[in-house]
Amino acid sequence: MKKDIHPEYRQVVFKDISADFAILTRSTIKTNETIQWEDGKEYPLYKVDISSASHPFYTGQQKVLDTEGRVERFKKRYSRKK
Repeated sequence: MKKDIHPEYRQVVFKDISADFAILTRSTIKTNETIQWEDGKEYPLYKVDISSASHPFYTGQQKVLDTEGRVERFKKRYSRKK
């Protein structure tokens, strides 16, 4: 491998600010903030607006639009006449 061309791959804490959820994983993202993790060590911190803890799809709070009738109207409007 060539030297000095690869980003630093390190452990980083990603914290969802809306759900107070954090996960420790490896990343090359650059950060200025740090946080003390559960193991007592300090890791770089990256704040995110949405994660699996707050996304409506994963939390089961996703709103389903009522599409009943729309498909039938489309078929009726654009179907071939027999």
